Amino acid sequence: MANIKLENVVKRYGDVIAVRDFNLEIQDKEFVVFLGPSGCGKTTTLRLIAGLEHPEEGDILIDGERVNDLSPADRDIAFVFQFYALYPHLNVYDNIAFPLKAVKVSKSEIDTQVKRVAEILQISNMLDRKPSMLSGGEMQRVALGRAMVRQPKVYLLDEPMANLDANIRVDTRAEIKRLQHEIGATTIFVTHDQVEAMSLADRIAVIHQGLLQQIGTPYEVYNRPESLFVAGFMGMPTMNLLDASLTARDGKSVLQLSHTDVYLPLSPKRQAAITTAAQENGLVFGIRPEHITAVNQSDPEKIAAEVHLVEPLGAVNILDIRLGTHLETQEPILLRVRTHPSFRVGVGDTIWLDFNEAEMHFFDQKTERVLS
Repeated sequence: MANIKLENVVKRYGDVIAVRDFNLEIQDKEFVVFLGPSGCGKTTTLRLIAGLEHPEEGDILIDGERVNDLSPADRDIAFVFQFYALYPHLNVYDNIAFPLKAVKVSKSEIDTQVKRVAEILQISNMLDRKPSMLSGGEMQRVALGRAMVRQPKVYLLDEPMANLDANIRVDTRAEIKRLQHEIGATTIFVTHDQVEAMSLADRIAVIHQGLLQQIGTPYEVYNRPESLFVAGFMGMPTMNLLDASLTARDGKSVLQLSHTDVYLPLSPKRQAAITTAAQENGLVFGIRPEHITAVNQSDPEKIAAEVHLVEPLGAVNILDIRLGTHLETQEPILLRVRTHPSFRVGVGDTIWLDFNEAEMHFFDQKTERVLS
């Protein structure tokens, strides 16, 4: 398969910089997911690798060879677009078989491969239909099947499951991961769906405003975010991010959440992570909802707070807890907490909170980078 390397890649559209000084290396047989909101540059980066766009600066290398000037056809890449791109005059069978016919694979092998992927994608009963007779989700499955029958150096998948029904999406996601592992194909998958990214990726590249924010395993990106954007983007619900500062209380240095009466003791090690520069620039405290323990019995060792909203989601409850009020806007300062569904409280009730210090995160408000 292939090793892919992007070195200081820049792509502009007029005054808009779509991809900014992008550096990334993808190893042979690795499954990397480009994750980020709409307009962040993930699809543009994919198209640069495919040769459908050309960088103004930097180099793109496949197996050590600079491919900036190579046509898409000469890069040995299979690209699955979000918007199908099927041949309207060919039926489903011939659409899927097209890349195999182009390289003169035997009829028996074509038949075997087409029927195999059609069964995987649950379109075996549609092989004689034309694209005009298919739904959007069915056309997407055909486009995916056309890429799956090939064995190129690299698979580039641009939100290929965006139009699939939920149950088919889950099955297809599992099958893509299994096939990628089985074939050993270097794969780049673009999505804005965190569940897809977490379940598919060997590594996730989180992109925002054309910048690579973080590259890491799903565990690293979720549990050790390197920037405020990654912390606020990953997770559902996302990480609690609240302004804070170090202050003295009862002769000890503690963390105070701004505009609240919440004071959190910190170990010397955690205090040392909060630099003088961060104190001057402003400090942001982060913690995920599942790393806060809530009890409904009074405990002087814990933080007392009022329940603002309860969201029962079946497997879990999400509680919005009111910690205080912004002085300027008079908006409530809320903290989200995840609890077991058996934890029963109502709006206006008082509960007591315990924060897992090992899972606290601190960010410089100005640079938006994590303080390690």
